Amino acid sequence: MDSLINEVHKRDMKIVLDLVLNHTSNEHPWFLESKSSKDNPKSDWYVWKDGKGNNPPNNWKNILGQISGWNYVKERDQYYYAAFLPFQPDLNMSNPEVKAEIFETVKFWLDKDVDGFRLDIFNFIFEDTSYPDNPASLFGLKNMNEGKWAFEEHKYNFHQPEVLEFAKELREILESYSDGRFMVGEVFGSHRHMRELLGLEEQDGLNLVFLFDFLESFEFSADYFRQKGEEYEAFYPSPLVPTYVFSNHDQARSITRLDNDMRKADILATFQLTMRGVPFTYQGEEIGMTTGKIPLNEAQDPLSVSWLGFPKWIREDIGVLLNRDNCRTPMQWSNEKAAGFSSNDNTWLPIQQNYTSINVEGQLQDKNSLLQTYKSLLAIRKQYPVLKDGTTKFIDNKELPEDVLGYTRENREQTVTVYLNFSDKDKIFNNNLEGYNKVLFHKRGNLNEDEIELNSFGVLIITD
Repeated sequence: MDSLINEVHKRDMKIVLDLVLNHTSNEHPWFLESKSSKDNPKSDWYVWKDGKGNNPPNNWKNILGQISGWNYVKERDQYYYAAFLPFQPDLNMSNPEVKAEIFETVKFWLDKDVDGFRLDIFNFIFEDTSYPDNPASLFGLKNMNEGKWAFEEHKYNFHQPEVLEFAKELREILESYSDGRFMVGEVFGSHRHMRELLGLEEQDGLNLVFLFDFLESFEFSADYFRQKGEEYEAFYPSPLVPTYVFSNHDQARSITRLDNDMRKADILATFQLTMRGVPFTYQGEEIGMTTGKIPLNEAQDPLSVSWLGFPKWIREDIGVLLNRDNCRTPMQWSNEKAAGFSSNDNTWLPIQQNYTSINVEGQLQDKNSLLQTYKSLLAIRKQYPVLKDGTTKFIDNKELPEDVLGYTRENREQTVTVYLNFSDKDKIFNNNLEGYNKVLFHKRGNLNEDEIELNSFGVLIITD
């Protein structure tokens, strides 16, 4: 690990670790000791409760809504709580010893010069220590804004007040390192939840939070993207910074929601890399890797396997990616054996069959590829800091054709305007921005004197 950190830093890159604070494995030495008796030194390091007769301590289901979150252990004649899967017992973060150990773990990695952390499922790591039943809810599917899903209102085991103070304590540790460190929370809930985790007006909580509005579904339209952009600007004004996330390790890949159309992926990439915010690009998204087709009964993912016990009609109607292996298939580097990912034919997850046509090596040689779009946009983003710190102003729809989104990024030194055609029809309209005659990037789009032409799913970025 030390070698990896050093080699990353030699290349003027940063390394951010995935830090899981909510739970450990049920094979971890801490848990093995904790479950051995009620009076060992780590007996209170996990969430243990007596049952109610032959029933669990309360009605909390696991966060996935599948089964009870409580798991019986004969050695203690008690139940431990696992918010997610039974082999992932929750740490008792209300125990000062556990919290102190977590802080030492954070410092251990910071002392090794990691640049920060992605904090896994951060606002699930505290529970109400009186452990009351959660109220019932009519919401079967997720309504994260209100903490309701799986017919349960997660009032006592989601986004507890203690997590907000914990975020501030972690921030203090990071700020104690003079060269600056960083943390982003995998968190869920409303924009109000997000602002609380960031520290409200004091901004002394998490540095960033993942905003997942675009992740599970989005409407591919200029109006929708404008509305979301304005929403993010309203809730996260400078110096707060929103995040733009279209894919991750839990959901179908973004290009699946784009009908596997690389032209639409150009639009998505341009929006993500030119809006005011931190772009998070999932591995393979930059080459348009597709969602796999591994059957559920061949899944390696234990969460996916757990769905096999549900009736087929429920699995088909639930509306989420049940086999997460399908968004986690190996990176497709080339058209050689195992997509250049491994020298072994039998990788843990199978290589997608389309690796011969969708791979890094091929797209590096194609000037019109999606990967080249990312490379060009990243270079422009580096050359024009206005794309990082400038204000965002959306162009009035009255000045634009239908299905076209336009916005201007501006600071004291630079001004950049972006046009995106969300339709498959050509659009031609006047350039009403006086003096804007320099094209920074175009793909199926052109600036012809005072006229802008955007072909099917065209992109144009101009400056003065």
